Amino acid sequence: MTQYFENRLTQLKEKHEELLTRKNIAEFSVNGIFERYRYPVLTGAHAPLHWRFDLSPERNPYLLERIGVNATFNAGALKFNGKYLLVARVEGWDRKSYFAVAESPNGVDNFRFWERPISIPQLEDPDINVYDMRLVAHEDGWIYGIYCTERKDPSAPEGDTSAAVANAGIVRSKDLINWERLPDLISNTGQQRNVVLHPEFVNGKYAVYTRPQDGFIDVGSGGGIGFGYIDDMKNPVVQNETIIHQKAYHTVYELKNGLGPAPIKTEKGWLQLAHGVRNTAAGLRYVLYLFMTDLHDLTKVIHLPGGYFMAPEEDERIGDVSNVLFANGWIADDDGTVFIYYASSDTRMHVATTTIDKLVDYVMNTPEDRLVSHHSVENINALIDSNKGLY
Repeated sequence: MTQYFENRLTQLKEKHEELLTRKNIAEFSVNGIFERYRYPVLTGAHAPLHWRFDLSPERNPYLLERIGVNATFNAGALKFNGKYLLVARVEGWDRKSYFAVAESPNGVDNFRFWERPISIPQLEDPDINVYDMRLVAHEDGWIYGIYCTERKDPSAPEGDTSAAVANAGIVRSKDLINWERLPDLISNTGQQRNVVLHPEFVNGKYAVYTRPQDGFIDVGSGGGIGFGYIDDMKNPVVQNETIIHQKAYHTVYELKNGLGPAPIKTEKGWLQLAHGVRNTAAGLRYVLYLFMTDLHDLTKVIHLPGGYFMAPEEDERIGDVSNVLFANGWIADDDGTVFIYYASSDTRMHVATTTIDKLVDYVMNTPEDRLVSHHSVENINALIDSNKGLY
């Protein structure tokens, strides 16, 4: 081992450990609904050195990075054996994404990836790319991972090397190490990119939230958050699929919307976290919003606050796909604390913390979007009138 190699390896290890052990700091919350944290919880630089570098001085005397990591984002989340786990989408320099588990003792910092990324068993028609896993501990005793599996569109014209077909891949595990591959989702409503398993049986059936769309990017005549039933996860045919929350003109979910993680059950209803997309002169803008569905009729939206719950701010707006927030994982602790894991601009993972009580208050008491500007002014004037004598 040369002195150069030894010195460089020492520097790499020190800087990596400094990043992994950096204490995160909660920032003051102006809105009072949630607290952001100063630093991302996962970045490409968090990936283990032994995933990226050949550590043999004989094979790699200059200690060059052999297999680079571009980004870590769009992570599913689960509290498991007392630890806060993220199943992150890790994207390499080669543009291929894969899944890897990162673990934290407190949910806000000190995330470390497990020894190896997840090996997803393949079907006869293999996945070309995989991403955005929703992680759900179902009452049947399995932990399910439902993610987007992408394959080249077989009907694409010759020479078109970008057309793709998206569907929901399904795996399940008991330990998050060994995974069983189930058949891909079977739906008759087009491509599916955002599919989430409900954590409880509904009338003896599995229930799923869907987002049907005509094409890989464009929703076409599809869109909206759907809901359907599956009899057997080993034959995952979606039945009675209906749209429970439509996209709407001149809203934050004008172009498309889709559910994020599985909902959180409260005494008042099911808290639902979703993403909404609208088009702008600068391109698509992704934000997060909340709504609540009935405890017993999951197709019934009972509260829908107007506008976004969370939008990209400052450095969050910059990345591989700018002006995007996306969340497909959150954890509700026994004490009522909620950890919301969100990605910014398809590049890095963040955390925000709040409580179930605050989220329920926000969802139930924030005015709805009444869809026209003068009604928005009426909402503001009503608040001003109610505040008279208080300011």
